[in-house]
Amino acid sequence: MKIGIDQISFYTSQYFLDLKTLAKARGVDPDKYRVGIGQSRMGIPPPDEDIVTMAASAAFRLKERGALDGVENLLLATESGIDQSKAAGLFVHGLLGLPSRCRVVELKQACYSATAALRMAMGLVAMKPQSKVLIIASDVARYELDSPGESTQGCGAVAFTISANPRLVAIDPESGFYADDVMDFWRPNYLSEAQVDGKYSTLIYIKALKEAWKQYAEESGRSLDDFARFCYHIPFTRMAAKAHQKLARGISDEELEQVIGESLIYSREAGNCYSASLYVGITSLFDNCAEDLSGRRIGLYSYGSGCVGEFFSGVVQSGYRTALLKEVHQELLAGRTELTFQQYEDIYNYGIPTDGGEHVFAQYCTGPFRFAGIEAHKRIYESV
Repeated sequence: MKIGIDQISFYTSQYFLDLKTLAKARGVDPDKYRVGIGQSRMGIPPPDEDIVTMAASAAFRLKERGALDGVENLLLATESGIDQSKAAGLFVHGLLGLPSRCRVVELKQACYSATAALRMAMGLVAMKPQSKVLIIASDVARYELDSPGESTQGCGAVAFTISANPRLVAIDPESGFYADDVMDFWRPNYLSEAQVDGKYSTLIYIKALKEAWKQYAEESGRSLDDFARFCYHIPFTRMAAKAHQKLARGISDEELEQVIGESLIYSREAGNCYSASLYVGITSLFDNCAEDLSGRRIGLYSYGSGCVGEFFSGVVQSGYRTALLKEVHQELLAGRTELTFQQYEDIYNYGIPTDGGEHVFAQYCTGPFRFAGIEAHKRIYESV
């Protein structure tokens, strides 16, 4: 029985900062961002947008098309949790009006957690093939102002359904995975900004990739030549390029662009989406690849700092293009509002109140849902 991704939907904030604007304000060459890390823009969530509203907005596009009918499990992956106890997915469950017969769980392991959710979902579908699982990865990447990580900020969510006989990609059973207790990136409970040892994190990312690939190749008997395309975890697009160059030593720039280029387009515009980033890459590949990938195998690498990495793969299904939301995604990116540098800093410095009192948030441009305010320590969400 084939199990895999049936439909997929991407969402990011309605606002962005052009990295040329950031470069000018910080007094650096714009090519440091455009070429050095391979980024053009970063999504900036306004005060009434958070991981819940982005997650619900991504999934709402699937609901409109009937793709959530029959969903019995909602797994929300994030490293931007909003509550120490209640799963953020329960807020999403309510906004989407999903049935009460539904398991809802939040998963965390840095940027790897959506792949952990995929593995859990495949087991659930294997036990009950007529059921579907909704996975949503939603995150806001935030670093200190004028820090080395500032230009790699971003935000976004990807919602996708796992089912038997999927329309997009059937996931192969083989995989390689690696874990190690390291401090390359972390976010203490008392900080809203992530802490990162950039150079060390790059080394760990590559180390985990090499070990995961080695296991996968031994288990599957496949080589790099067996893949039509590759999608990587994308903290910034140059990281994905460096990663593939480590596996495919001697690969030319033209060959590199051929096998990973289409997967980087959306991340270049939205910035780092943490747990969603691999799946932003998959969405970008499907939407932007002119070649028909039906029957072809794609390689997938998921990485979460701290760390867990996994290399796995899937076979693209015949007729997959009929299940894509390409126009929706491209209209979203084209219709966003550009921020000035001052607007960006003002939004960054806007702090969500922590006194538990009554607070009503001004309405900005969001998707179908917004974070309306706080009342008696309770977050209030509403439809737009």
